[in-house]
Amino acid sequence: MRAFFILGVLLLLSPFLNAQELTAKIIDSKTNASIPFVAVQTAPYKGVISNEEGEFVINLKDVDANMIEFSCLGYQSLTMSLEDLESNNYIIQLAPAINELDAIYLTNTKPNVDSIISRVSENLIKNYKSEALSYNFFYRETSYTNFENLDLEIKKSSKVKKRQLASANKELAAMGSSILNRKAVYFTDYSGTLNVLDDSLKKLNVEKATKIINSNNEMSLEAIQKNAQNTVLRYLDTTMTYKLKTGLFKIEDSLSLNDGDDDNEKDLDEFKIEDLKKNTWSVLQKSQTGSGSMLQTILNTKIYDYTLVNASVINGDVIYFITFEPKRSSAHFSGSLYVSENTYGVLKLDYKYAKGKQGEKINLKLLLGVKYIENVNTGTIIYQQNDQTIYEPRYIKNESGQYFYLNRPLKFIENSSDRPKTTFNFKIIGNTISREEVLFSSITRLNRLTFETLEEKEVVAYDVLKKYNNSTWSGQQTLAPTEELKAFDGKEN
Repeated sequence: MRAFFILGVLLLLSPFLNAQELTAKIIDSKTNASIPFVAVQTAPYKGVISNEEGEFVINLKDVDANMIEFSCLGYQSLTMSLEDLESNNYIIQLAPAINELDAIYLTNTKPNVDSIISRVSENLIKNYKSEALSYNFFYRETSYTNFENLDLEIKKSSKVKKRQLASANKELAAMGSSILNRKAVYFTDYSGTLNVLDDSLKKLNVEKATKIINSNNEMSLEAIQKNAQNTVLRYLDTTMTYKLKTGLFKIEDSLSLNDGDDDNEKDLDEFKIEDLKKNTWSVLQKSQTGSGSMLQTILNTKIYDYTLVNASVINGDVIYFITFEPKRSSAHFSGSLYVSENTYGVLKLDYKYAKGKQGEKINLKLLLGVKYIENVNTGTIIYQQNDQTIYEPRYIKNESGQYFYLNRPLKFIENSSDRPKTTFNFKIIGNTISREEVLFSSITRLNRLTFETLEEKEVVAYDVLKKYNNSTWSGQQTLAPTEELKAFDGKEN
């Protein structure tokens, strides 16, 4: 009996015994729905953000004075002790904030929404800083590819025999069918520090990186084309080299099967730091105030309409809830803003493509067999004031999606006197979705001398995982894994 009692106590305390980490979930007290993007503050200017499913993970050593504060725009803030959290089975209930717009403004002197937006624009430089800063962060990307059609076929060949041609096309058809039936998804996580002196001077230090993939991970357009090319080459004279052309354009001068094998041997589990830096900087820029940032984009009163929907009082500050919609055809987004009346700083921005709007489009279907449409662009940016009352990005999420069409006749021309040709058709149609999230654990000032002494590596090794492991990021401020990530098993895909 005593053994069962001890086991029960250990199970009850397991969140505390598991590397001194705690996992909990935040829900709406009225609807029981999960609340995403809640600020979980464990100490002054320290904490995490709940994920899209309302879950979060914190390290208990980061909890100051045994208390945790939960705050989310649209909800009443709540402070709980670790003991209270345990007694509630690690479920936190936040009460919705009361609609107080009419209560705050009892007379007819409600603020004009265009005036509020104008003051937000006037205070951008005062409220936000973006240069000479060192950003300590955790980055997660979830990427999906859905192939709707994949046609790989040798149309004709002046050197491959009919029986070989049938075998080659059977193998290519099997490859296409296999790719169409796979679940094309991968997860990339890395943490580090992005040091930004200005827009042109940036250095990235990556402390740790992982990639969770399925067993058959080579599903990019480049990888599919390369594997198909190698299949075709196996049925040609493998002692020869070939020119590879698509329409009028020459792709390769001296392609051979051996070249493809050599490339595979050189594949390493490494990320180029330059690529990761571009990824991180691209997301970070959305939260800043320069040209192309989301704030500059949606604060354009010439092309957007705004509506003051509500207001509430949080810690003595009136917070305006404002929605925006396109007024002119040049505007692309709809969404909402939470604005402080005291500082006219934006605390939260939600955006997405408005109905009927799309992003970049390329349609060279008839000329080059290429079509591309950016059809998804949605995101959330959460800001928090630091001890100098400057608004800093706390969490950024951006999801982008594209439709792609690629129809390329590839011609293999043997480098010989008679120059026999083999024509191969490569047609692929599908959609990709990429969701990027960045959680900032700290942002500090950076001087030029410090920046110049920083060293930046060219590559960083990453750990290849088939399944998410809680211990991988133990002790670090990260985003809690979603149910999809926890359930994903690369060995089964």
